Amino acid sequence: MNIVCIGGGPAGLYFSLLMKKQNPEHRITVIERNRPYDTFGWGVVFSDQTLGNLANADEPTARAILQAFNHWDDIEIRFKGESVRSGGHGFCGIGRKRLLNILQARCEELGVQLKFETEVQDDQAIARQYGADLVIASDGLNSRIRTRYAASYQPEIDQRHCRFVWLGTRKKFEAFTFAFRQTPYGWFQAHIYQYDGDTSTFIVETPEHVWRAAGLDSMSQEEGIAFCETLFAQELDGHGLLSNSPHLRGSAQWITFPRIVCRQWVHRQDGVPVVLMGDAAHTAHYSIGSGTKLALEDAIELARCFGQYADAAATAVVSAAATDAALAAYQQLRAIEVLKIQSAARNSMEWFENVERYSAMEAPQFAYAMLTRSQRISHENLRLRDPAYVADYERWLARRAGEQAGVALPDEAMPPMLTPFRLRGVLLKNRIAVSPMAQYSAVDGVAGDYHLMHLGARAMGGAALVFAEMTCVSADARITPACPGMYTEAHTQAWQRIVDFVHASSDAKIALQLGHAGPKGSTRPMWDGIDLPLEDGNWPLLAASSQQYLAGVSQVARAASAGDLARIEHDFVRATLAAAVAGFDWLELHCAHGYLLSSFISPLTNRRTDEYGGSLENRCRYPLRVLRAMRAAWPQDKPMSVRISAHDWVEGGITPDDAVVIARLFKQAGADLIDCSSGQVSKLEQPVYGRMFQAPFADRVRNEAGIASMAVGSIFEADHANSIIAAGRADLCAVGRPHLANPAWTLTEMARIGYSGAGAGATWPKQYRPAQLQLERNLQRERQLAAASTGLTSQQVAARLLEG
Repeated sequence: MNIVCIGGGPAGLYFSLLMKKQNPEHRITVIERNRPYDTFGWGVVFSDQTLGNLANADEPTARAILQAFNHWDDIEIRFKGESVRSGGHGFCGIGRKRLLNILQARCEELGVQLKFETEVQDDQAIARQYGADLVIASDGLNSRIRTRYAASYQPEIDQRHCRFVWLGTRKKFEAFTFAFRQTPYGWFQAHIYQYDGDTSTFIVETPEHVWRAAGLDSMSQEEGIAFCETLFAQELDGHGLLSNSPHLRGSAQWITFPRIVCRQWVHRQDGVPVVLMGDAAHTAHYSIGSGTKLALEDAIELARCFGQYADAAATAVVSAAATDAALAAYQQLRAIEVLKIQSAARNSMEWFENVERYSAMEAPQFAYAMLTRSQRISHENLRLRDPAYVADYERWLARRAGEQAGVALPDEAMPPMLTPFRLRGVLLKNRIAVSPMAQYSAVDGVAGDYHLMHLGARAMGGAALVFAEMTCVSADARITPACPGMYTEAHTQAWQRIVDFVHASSDAKIALQLGHAGPKGSTRPMWDGIDLPLEDGNWPLLAASSQQYLAGVSQVARAASAGDLARIEHDFVRATLAAAVAGFDWLELHCAHGYLLSSFISPLTNRRTDEYGGSLENRCRYPLRVLRAMRAAWPQDKPMSVRISAHDWVEGGITPDDAVVIARLFKQAGADLIDCSSGQVSKLEQPVYGRMFQAPFADRVRNEAGIASMAVGSIFEADHANSIIAAGRADLCAVGRPHLANPAWTLTEMARIGYSGAGAGATWPKQYRPAQLQLERNLQRERQLAAASTGLTSQQVAARLLEG
């Protein structure tokens, strides 16, 4: 093949040398606008895993890179005058110039032609000049080629919210250091790492509004550097900051990060494929050090794909069909891997954009939150990296939780999800709740033996708090005829029987969630057709505004009148009083998922022109009115929570920004905790699913609105819950479907992580002790067999599983 690489960065150089190594008959030219052996930038960072990939791809290059690397294991976080250090992270730093020099020398050794000081204005002309069969567009962040063929590549470019500057210093740092400074203008942070024998990269970052408030937008380059030297004088210890961009004037050295995602990576021009690689195709935020990693791994994968399909063609000449197959495989495989990294990088980037959100935390928790910000590193993964650090942090967190809950705990490390939590007069033994889950098993609104078994089993299964499913405040408030109610004496007595059983048979607390189905009512149980209206016997529906939830299928709900609203408020208060009589420990108001109160909050469903419509504050007015009335009727020593849809997942609907405002309003009205769910308001929703996908909503509500929060959604193992609680992203974790599959999910997960300590009453019930012992034996045997079959230790097996 005749191959032309436009751009002599890591992607173009590495792909060129790999292809030349694969087949010396390839004629490969790299065209670079800079001078030979000249480049800009400071150091780049790789993980140990990336180094392994390089060694497998080309050992001589990897050896040369390894000899030039500065390696470290520790991360140090400096916050509020304290320093927290965690080890076992395995990073390597190398100067960008040194890396490129190594790649350039290896290219020349293999016979790749390097053409410097050539600005490519027209890729088509270059392709014709060299008779190219393949053009690699590795022309960087501001790729001209990507822009020229934007209709094919379909790039999405999101310019982010922080300003940052790449600087250097002669001060050497033995750990990857993150330093945070609060100023009168807001928070600044520095990302610092040593990459050779005498130089460290020093990136200073701050949100745009803080940057402007500090006056950095009007400072000269020298003044801006002096500002940073003063701000981080403690880290610099008398050393200065260095710039390698003297050509930039004023504040131009401060840039913003563009998050780039391309839907397609291949464009064909006159039959010649033009393939994006590296930053031209995608970017990943520098806070997880992945831009150069992604570029090199792009090169490895594309070269591997060409090798695979050239071999399949059984010829040294790569056919058009083999080229097409290789490029299709390249995009398919790399798009998935890049998406994983970009997702983690987005989490990390957004965390650094919002340091103010976490600034009320104490240094140990702030540091833990920073270490786990990308969600690639979980609690157990962090334990494998540095067990002493995690044990110390667990002791600190348990001690703090015990003090806040007024509970004397043993001075020992304790899984965060098993620490106690107190809200008003209710003490929860741990942080796990069983989510309210509709069971469609009531008769005339009466909770029967099924509910006694269902809720009783889960109360005995180790969770601290068990929610009954949404219980309706009137007959016409039900979702289905099989939904439970709290509007007759029979309902109160039935619930009291269940509450008494839970209290007598377990140390769990039990909560009642009250709601009104509104426009989503009068439907069949889900297994008979979710959201479909009843075949007969339908009752009239109400909503904030006239609406039809399922277009052309559902009943049309009418807009609630003033009289309707007064009656419904009365129904909620009556049900609240009944819940107190029944003995429930906790009460939740359902304001999510498109039900009646939710229909007032979302602009998608509220088009009222009275005092209950218009602005977000007005749309919340009726749900707040109901909450205040319930709070006045509910015992003052018992907590109340509110479930909200923190994101409608529809353009023009509720956003996470709105959720913070909604949480503040409910807090002012008497709520003690916000249960952060999302969606189900509109059938047009497009949620982005994934493990713990709704936890960020609970994080924002807790740390911005200043109210306790509960995380829900795809939390299905102890590691998830421990990570969420330890990082301060939520106060409780609600686990639904796993508790349907296993009522003793909490106890099972305790055994899986090897914990049976006393905690705040977190031990197994004595009746379950034989099952606990058998489960622990089975798990230990599984680990031993896995270790024996692989030749690895149990800890190494666990590490491999976590990495996978």
